Amino acid sequence: MNTSVPNLFKLSAAIIVLLTLINPASLFAQNRGTIQGKVVTSNNEPADNVSIGLEGTSYGTTTKANGEYQFKAPAGSYKIIISYVGVERIEVPVTVTAGQTVIVPQIMIRASQSQLTEVNVIANRANRFTRKTSVDVGKIPLDNLENAQSYSTVTNELLKEQNIFNVEDALKNAPGIQKMWDATGRAADGGGYFTLRGFVTQTRLRNGIAGLVTSGIDAANIEKIEVIKGPSATLFGSTLTSFGGLVNRVTKKPYDSFGLEIGESVGSYDLNRTTIDLNTPIGSNVSFRLNSAYNYEGSFQNYGQSRSFAFAPSLAIKANDKLSFLLESEVFVGRNAAKPFFFFDYLSSPKALGVSKVSDLNINYKNAYVNDDIKSFSRSTNYFATVNYQFSDKLKSQTVFSSSNSYSNGASPYFYLVTDERAAVYAPGTPDLPGEANYVALMDQSTYHSKLNAIEIQENINGDFNIGTTRHRFVVGLDFQHQNSNQVYYGGAYGVAPINDPTYNYGSFNKLLVDANIYNPAGAFPYIYKTNTYSAYASDVVNITDRLIASVGLRVDRFENKGNYNLKDSLIAAPFSQTAFSPKFGLIYQPIKDALSLFANFQNGFQNLTPYLNASGQTVSPKIQNATQIEGGVKMALFNGKLNGTLSYYRINLTNVLRTVPGSGAQTIQVQDGTQLSKGFEAEIVANPISSVNIIAGFAYNNSKFTKADANVEGLRPNTAGSPYLANFYASYRLPATALKGLGIGFGGNYASSNKIINSVSEGTFELPSYVILNGNLFYDKSKYRFGLSVNNLANKEYYTGYTTINPQRLRQFVLSASYKL
Repeated sequence: MNTSVPNLFKLSAAIIVLLTLINPASLFAQNRGTIQGKVVTSNNEPADNVSIGLEGTSYGTTTKANGEYQFKAPAGSYKIIISYVGVERIEVPVTVTAGQTVIVPQIMIRASQSQLTEVNVIANRANRFTRKTSVDVGKIPLDNLENAQSYSTVTNELLKEQNIFNVEDALKNAPGIQKMWDATGRAADGGGYFTLRGFVTQTRLRNGIAGLVTSGIDAANIEKIEVIKGPSATLFGSTLTSFGGLVNRVTKKPYDSFGLEIGESVGSYDLNRTTIDLNTPIGSNVSFRLNSAYNYEGSFQNYGQSRSFAFAPSLAIKANDKLSFLLESEVFVGRNAAKPFFFFDYLSSPKALGVSKVSDLNINYKNAYVNDDIKSFSRSTNYFATVNYQFSDKLKSQTVFSSSNSYSNGASPYFYLVTDERAAVYAPGTPDLPGEANYVALMDQSTYHSKLNAIEIQENINGDFNIGTTRHRFVVGLDFQHQNSNQVYYGGAYGVAPINDPTYNYGSFNKLLVDANIYNPAGAFPYIYKTNTYSAYASDVVNITDRLIASVGLRVDRFENKGNYNLKDSLIAAPFSQTAFSPKFGLIYQPIKDALSLFANFQNGFQNLTPYLNASGQTVSPKIQNATQIEGGVKMALFNGKLNGTLSYYRINLTNVLRTVPGSGAQTIQVQDGTQLSKGFEAEIVANPISSVNIIAGFAYNNSKFTKADANVEGLRPNTAGSPYLANFYASYRLPATALKGLGIGFGGNYASSNKIINSVSEGTFELPSYVILNGNLFYDKSKYRFGLSVNNLANKEYYTGYTTINPQRLRQFVLSASYKL
């Protein structure tokens, strides 16, 4: 029996109890006083996440969302120092008296909020890999310690340091989330597939609203990525989220001074990447920003290449002190060869093949099994408009419009692992070899001018006011989402190929062969439908005392499916409507104010399912599938923010799951009384123990199983749940103030335990092996230029991801980057 997880729980519980019992006063020497004040930007807005330091010391903090700051320091006379790129240094004298609070006059910095990502603190104590505050997670500006929901943040600074160019790779720095599929490029697929807390999720949100992307998501326009844990339908609805959580990408915004950064990267497998980040003011109240990237990369296999282009312009307009506009668009275009996906043919299960792990197969890791002249085209064009109106310093309005449009056309090859008997069905005359799994069937599922368009209109009213001594921060929102799907798939079978024969021409599975399979509407698989979702929600965060914070929220969601249609515009599934209610509750207690929080939450998620055939042979509308999470843990920002982290335990119960029961003939009969349980533990640490060292570490354990399901899978772990154990680590060191200041080194990696991608009584079990992937990097970062060298997969490890599939991942890669900044 594995006792490591129980022991870890005991250790974590002991830490929590110890931290709870600590007398906050004992953390500070008796001769210290408190420094308190506020920082605003050049347009008199609160300056969030600005680092404040005392010159010549390590004492300091960062501002909250309202621009306020407070920290302790020994008695004495100092200078408060703020310094940032391109703007004069700010010095404010201050005298600290033991046991007293000194109020510093308001400080104005000559920069907009968007520029504050460039902040450099003379005290050099800021933790570069954290963001204290999020606007999107709770749709209210909240510090992490004030938010009863757990989430992880991956910052733009970390992406630059690690030479990471896409969102999918960036997520290796967040604990508890695991990539399962690379992006397929097909309309509506939403980019890569991940598992989070036992459930499949995708990167469907941008700045808190719909921003669908079909390809891999380029990171050229990314400011930070938020992985929001647990069912989150109360604030984000059901069409863009999963029961395990969601991924929200926060983009770069225009600011009010000139800036330019041009970058070039080259690397193994013919990598060539060019980027530009241009910002310029247009007059006194208008700013324009453009982020763009061209990326070309080959493959570690004998075939495969991808070409992509990202273009993201944005325009910020300040009409007056109360009214502002933000107009944004993003275009992602790709023409890519398919990455190999190995499925098990439906009559060639692992049990039938006599295999249970990858080493039982004879897959050639470096063989793509297909010519890279088979490519598919994908395009995502998203448009956004945001109107902000400040009624007063206590009340504001945000109106957001989002239009997401995805398109794909072309072939998408994949492969079936087959028994020799099935191989003869796919290719009559195939030699009957002894044993099994000697062949792969060559398959394709093309998209034919497939489209998915989504429109979202959202109105949020945010307030911050006191009733007596109780502070309320609230959001009241209305949300409308419309989806129009015109997805068309068609397939082809192209015989078989030996699974590993050095004399076989695998490039013969090529464009000429696929193009011969002309699109035929009679054999197409259409997904043609329209849906509307009308929602209203409200959430209130209540400071009962300065240490006790409660939150409550509720969503009412009206879902309307207008019906499913075939290519001849004939109705094939009747329209239906459903109404869902989604509550949430949270509680925070801070034993150490602004440094340590104990939190608990109740979260809810739901999904609207399509009609199904019941035991009476009738097509019925399903109930709403519902998930509830109970979570508790501790969040910390100790030692002036040098030690940040979250420890949490969660339990998610899913009800109204459809399950199959025996029926007569070929009919598939279902009942909706299934249940699933997912529970686990997560830990994350983001530390800055000394000024030159930054550390990120994470661990996640997930125990997921069907508690009431088909007899075939009841009591077993779902094949979509991923690896039970995940861990991530990264540490970087920068030389202190020397002639080589700006030179640094980083090292880290990821661990995933074995992953059961097939797990049932009838099919047997098939397991992807556990893996440890190590990465390293060197960088030299100055105010005008930057150089970086990274080595991904240092040990050249062969490893796989997938769910129901076997997907080989990239081998060792060297990447050299250079950029010039103005």
